[in-house]
Amino acid sequence: MNITRNNVDALNAIVTIELAKEDYQGNVDNVLSNYKKNANVPGFRKGAVPMSLIVKQYGKAVLFEEVNKILQEKLSNYLVEEKLDILGNPLPVANDINWDADVLKFDFELGLAPEFSLDLEGKNKIKKFKVVADDAMLDEQVEFIQKQYGKMISKEVVEETSEMVGTFANEEEGINNEVKIAVSDIRTKTNQKKFIGKKVGDQVTVSTKGLFEDDHKLMEVLAVDHDKVHGLEIDVVFTINEINETEKAELNQELFDKLFGEGVVTSVEQLKEKIKEDAEKQFASQADQKFLNDVYEHLLENTSFELPAAFLTKWLMDAGETPMTAEEAAAEYTKSEKGLRYQLVEGKVMSQYDLQLNFEEIKEYTTKLIKDQMAQFGQMDPEAKVVEDIVARVMTNQDEVRRISEQVMNEKVLALFNDKVKAEVKEVSYKDFVKEMYGE
Repeated sequence: MNITRNNVDALNAIVTIELAKEDYQGNVDNVLSNYKKNANVPGFRKGAVPMSLIVKQYGKAVLFEEVNKILQEKLSNYLVEEKLDILGNPLPVANDINWDADVLKFDFELGLAPEFSLDLEGKNKIKKFKVVADDAMLDEQVEFIQKQYGKMISKEVVEETSEMVGTFANEEEGINNEVKIAVSDIRTKTNQKKFIGKKVGDQVTVSTKGLFEDDHKLMEVLAVDHDKVHGLEIDVVFTINEINETEKAELNQELFDKLFGEGVVTSVEQLKEKIKEDAEKQFASQADQKFLNDVYEHLLENTSFELPAAFLTKWLMDAGETPMTAEEAAAEYTKSEKGLRYQLVEGKVMSQYDLQLNFEEIKEYTTKLIKDQMAQFGQMDPEAKVVEDIVARVMTNQDEVRRISEQVMNEKVLALFNDKVKAEVKEVSYKDFVKEMYGE
């Protein structure tokens, strides 16, 4: 057997495998011998069928199958031994094979991953956001808590302070969604007056343009996707099903103890401090994810490398369950190209900066997750043996281990970006951060 490679260019190669008869004939003979032992052919006893008849009936099929097995094994081993980083899978070249020849020759096309390097420390326009819970947000959260733990009172007519349960509908756009909204959620006094004084069963027609402060609220109440909601200007009919008003809970020690445990919070100021602390922890996680995404986007835009586009398009034609035409494969490649580039950049971050995971890191992270979850249910100091048993069970679940591994690697990449990327730190409120996230 002989394997050679011809590098067509930096992104494409042809691997040629030559098999002599001694490389495969023994396997073929063994399979045909087993066929002979078990063959049931009329006119012959079991096991007494002439080998010539077995070869005539099964020889070619067995030869194809055994040669194919050897080709797959040898090609796979070759790629590992040569440390070839390929995209897609090798494609067999359609050559006329003389199966009676002493040497069989097979060619395979390879699409090679491009060579490139990343510059994390270069000039960029990346902002790293520090999201703060401002006074306006804290006041909103305190009011939300008061309403959440308050008493709901049914009303006959809609007032400025009312909450309504009802259905937004527009038959042409396929909108029919029941929601709960407060009159104060609705933007402009003109729109609010359309609801005030209405009763259960009444219908109010309003335009979606400028109905709420931002499109995300409109997206939520109409149950439409992010792309559709932008610029949406249609009339919707709101049918009132319920009218309620919340009698706010008092900000007293009973409420504080119910929220945080006895004596943990003893004043409105401490309540706001607690809300601020908890909120900003969540904001930090979201800001970190945006920072990660922004760095990757920067790397994609500023790292130039070619891809074996023709090879990948050809590979896509037969890669799925249903074969594609050349036109369909080209369209699919265009759609998936950015995702492929993202994966290559992501992999290069890990290889260029030698980011690796080991079993102990994954186990340690899993232990922390378990302890944090148990703490949420009041188990602040669980027995070590109990935690170890839970961790052991989790580590036997491959899907969970994969998910946790991704989280650990995510933290390593974040630490790398924080260290290497010279980003501008910008302090913003959560409302402004949302605008930054969605470009509004």
